[in-house]
Amino acid sequence: MAGEVVVDALPYIDQGYDEPGVREAALAMVEEETRRYRPTKNYLEHLPPLNLNAFETTVIKHEFERLQSRLPMEVLSMKRYELPPPPPGKMNDIAAWNESVENSMAQLEHQATRICNLELMMDYGCEAWKCYLEVLMQLVSQAQKQLQGLRKTIQEVNWQRKSMQTQGGEKLRALEAQWVGLVSKNYEIEQACVHLEEEIHRYKYLKHTGGEAGDVPGEEQEPDIPGDNATETTAMEPTPEEPRPA
Repeated sequence: MAGEVVVDALPYIDQGYDEPGVREAALAMVEEETRRYRPTKNYLEHLPPLNLNAFETTVIKHEFERLQSRLPMEVLSMKRYELPPPPPGKMNDIAAWNESVENSMAQLEHQATRICNLELMMDYGCEAWKCYLEVLMQLVSQAQKQLQGLRKTIQEVNWQRKSMQTQGGEKLRALEAQWVGLVSKNYEIEQACVHLEEEIHRYKYLKHTGGEAGDVPGEEQEPDIPGDNATETTAMEPTPEEPRPA
């Protein structure tokens, strides 16, 4: 898949994360990547445009306008809780007195409703509060169960990841040891080949000149042949010449 990122880090196996300078180097790499990265695609183009006025009511709009105009907030009006008499100029006006009486009756009904609510709360408030607390405790218990389930799932994922990384680390170490062994063996084979080539060259020279082993020019002593294996030693020794027929 194009653009797929393969994460090859094994935090349970890799070492050296706590060494000084590692965190700073990683943060520097991230900062450099964010500085060089210039997105050219709008990742929100598949979404509809935002409707910022969806939840605005008339009151909220007026409040936003007040805040934008830097006007002070209006003080809470307590006029409906007052019982004012008719103004002095309308003391003999029946309509003004009727309005005052209706206001007083409304205030009286409001206070009666409050008293009724208080009496109902005294009779049934404790039971209602107990029911509310029971429902609240059930919600808390369900939330705790969900939280425990999520923590258990996270722990299982972490254990599974640790197990996979541990197995992968053991396999990597085994492959690394095998690679080191093969490289060392190849080096030994190359060294043995070099020594064998030198031996072949020397015996060819002796056969051609008819001299002895010490007569080879440029060689003061016989080169050492690595390896204690009898097969390798036998293979390195020169084969005796067969007797010529008379």
